[in-house]
Order: sequence, then structure tokens, then C-alpha cells
Amino acid sequence: PLDRPLQAEEWNSLREGFQSSRTFEEVMLDRMVRHNSPIEVAKSLLTYVAKSNGEITYPLLIKYLKLCVRQGQTSEIRDLYDIMKSRFKKLEITAYTLFIRGLSDSDQWRMALTLLEELKTVTVPVRSNYQHCIRAAGRHQEVNLAFELYREMLTKDLVPSLDVLQVLFDISRGMKDAELQKELFGILLYFRENQIHPHKTFMESIKLWFESIPGGKWTGHLTNIKDSGHCAVCNHQLEDSNLTEEEYNNLSERIIKDVIHGSDIFIKTNPKECEAFQTFVESRLPFDIVIDGLNVSYMRRGKMQCENLFEVVNCLAKKNTRLLVLGRKHMLRESSNWRREMMSEMQNKAEFFFADRLSQDDPFLLYAALRSGSHCKVVTSDFLRDHKACLTDHATRQLFRKWQRGHQIMPVVSTRGHIKLLPALSCDCVVQTSGDTWHIPYTDTAEVTDSYHVPRKWLCVRQK
Repeated sequence: PLDRPLQAEEWNSLREGFQSSRTFEEVMLDRMVRHNSPIEVAKSLLTYVAKSNGEITYPLLIKYLKLCVRQGQTSEIRDLYDIMKSRFKKLEITAYTLFIRGLSDSDQWRMALTLLEELKTVTVPVRSNYQHCIRAAGRHQEVNLAFELYREMLTKDLVPSLDVLQVLFDISRGMKDAELQKELFGILLYFRENQIHPHKTFMESIKLWFESIPGGKWTGHLTNIKDSGHCAVCNHQLEDSNLTEEEYNNLSERIIKDVIHGSDIFIKTNPKECEAFQTFVESRLPFDIVIDGLNVSYMRRGKMQCENLFEVVNCLAKKNTRLLVLGRKHMLRESSNWRREMMSEMQNKAEFFFADRLSQDDPFLLYAALRSGSHCKVVTSDFLRDHKACLTDHATRQLFRKWQRGHQIMPVVSTRGHIKLLPALSCDCVVQTSGDTWHIPYTDTAEVTDSYHVPRKWLCVRQK
């Protein structure tokens, strides 16, 4: 990376030794953007190009604009806008996005709003265009403007990121506006509907907003939910993760139709093996727990795969449960990872189905579990996202996630190197409210919208 501006003869010298199918100036500017070079270095290159070629091309200006935006060079960004608008008949969305981003972070943030309106005449703005403007409005306490942009996003089916939704909670503190309160409650219900868990800093914003509502008399507390499903703060019983009989039957039917048959496993896998598996399961129903043997066997890389599976089977067999392990035929062959005596002992404690080459274990896992009944649990560290995506409607996807939370036992490796089995959740880990009480699950990590690893941490907010 260059750390100082160069003279024309120095650029000429560099150019002479340049060998690439791409143009010299584009490669140099790309490197400057990547290494965040001083803006004066880039300007010296553009001056050299202008004197050599007579003009600076659109792609070069875009690259220079990226560098200016990254460094917050507001005056340069304004000058670039004037230059590009005068030279080119129209700008494409990348240019508008960069201009909006660069100006929204400056004291000329209102120009970003003007550019957003200009962009609407050309195309439909993307999510980031709105979000930069909402953040700018939030920084300047333009509450109504921020919410107006937020509503416009929703009409265009653009889903705001969590940090933008957090801005709306932050700027609404202490406001008595009933409509804004209704919209913020709506965001919390949106979290429930889509099983979204805000991160910890967002949760703190939600708590402060509740407590700032004039006359609301809300108080918030961080809490844990007991194994019984009761809140440790208010002792409220949260909704459990069980499905009704009708919901379970509908889900089972749709999983078998959309995921198992719809995923073409009869094409991807030996049809005879699929038929043999179904016959095997139907003749031995019901099971209490179905284990993804291959998944579990890879839990600890430094251990024998057989040992990993052995530990899990032994742990679950102690509870006198009927176990089914989905495995592979190679597990029966003596090797460095598989010991016959261990396999023999496990087969005395669990049913095993050994497949030749199942290309997809998960549909078989789901089939065996769902055919066993609503009590049956599954053991796998797989998030099963692909199978949720196969479901064709939102309501069924929600039921699947709820079933998963209440039925998936998650194997994890403890700090001491043992395999620990996280139990399926007794309560449904989504936002819950009874009107005067809210329970909001949150996570310590960044944005999490679709994961089995739902948080065990909660915010309890209630009215006095």
C-alpha cells in the first residue's frame, strides 16, 4: 500500500512494470480501498489519470467514492456527486447507495433524504438506503421522520435489521405518542411471529423504553425461566412448546409430504434402502428418542467416533428409553474409529438402522420421530434449516420450529471435553405477553434469527 501521493513520473514508473489484464488505475484504486489508503494518495492517482487520459471513467469515480465514504470525506463526497451528476445522464444504484451512506453519517444528512427521493424515481431503493436514513434521523431525534421511513420500508416488503429497530426503541424513550407505542409493541409481536431474539444491547434498549413510558409504571428485570417453565421474577407460567394433537398431525403430514417425499430422497438415495428403512421403522414403533449417529460421532474430533456415540447412547439408555440410532454400515467394520465390542454393546441398548449411503440423514430422522408420536425426541446438532425451508407455508414452518424447540436434544461438548446433552425446551422460547407482562428472550451474540440455539436468558417486563 502506498502511504504518500505520487508525482506523474512515479505513477508512470509503476505503470510500466504493471502486468495484468485489468487496467492499471482500477487495480491501484481497488488496492487503496482494500487498504484504506490516505485520500491524498488516491487523489494523486486521479490527477495523473486525468492528465494522461483526459477524463476519469465512471468505474474509477465509483472506486474513489467508496474510499471517500469509508473515511467520511463529506466535502469530497459532495463534490463527487456534483461531478457525476453533470457528467453522466444517470447514476446506478451502487452510486446512490454510496452517496446516501456517506452523507447520512455527516452534518449534511438531509441530503441523503433528497437522494433517497431521487433514487425512487429510478428504481426501488434497497434496504440499506432506508436504513442509513433512519439511523441519521434517529441520531438527530427526528422521531416522526424515522418512523415514516420505517413504515415505507414495510410497504416495500423490506425487513429492517435489528440495529435499525433498536434505533426506533432508543429514540422513542419518554414519548407519550400512543401510535408509536402501538408500532413498537407490533415489533415485539413481529419477533414472536418470526421467532427472532434480540441481542443483549437491543434488549437493554427495550427495557429502558418500557420503563420510560409516561404513566406506564413498567419495570424490567433480567430473569431465567425455570425447568418448570415459570419465570423466576414474576412466577408466570410461560407457554409450553407442545403442539396440540391437531397441530402435530398437520405438521407430521406436511413433513412427510414436503420434506421427505418433496426432497426427492427416493432419487438421491437407493429406493430399496428407503423402503427398507420405512419397513424397519414401522415394525418397531414407537421410539422415545431417535439419534443421528453420524452427526453425534463427529462431536469431538480428537476422540474415536465410536466413543462419541457410545457416550451418548449410554447416557440415554440409563433412562430406560427406546432408542433408535441411524448409522452407516461402515460402523460395523473394525477400524481406528469403530470398535466391534463397543458397537455390540450399543446394539444391546438401542435399535440400529445401518444404511449403505444415505445422502440425507435428516429426513429419515424426522420420519422416525414423527411416526413415533409427539413424545419422541431427536438427538442431533444439525439446525434442520433446509427442512424448514422445504415447508411451503409460513404457519407450518412456525409449527416445525416450535416442534423442534420442544423435541430436539442438542449435543454439545462441555469445557471438560465431555458430550453434554442440552434438553429440549419445556417452554416456547418466543416473545410472550399477557398484556401487563412481557417475557422477551434474548441472546448474548449478534443478530440471531433462525437457530436452534435459542437463548435461555429473558427480560421480564411488567406493570406495577
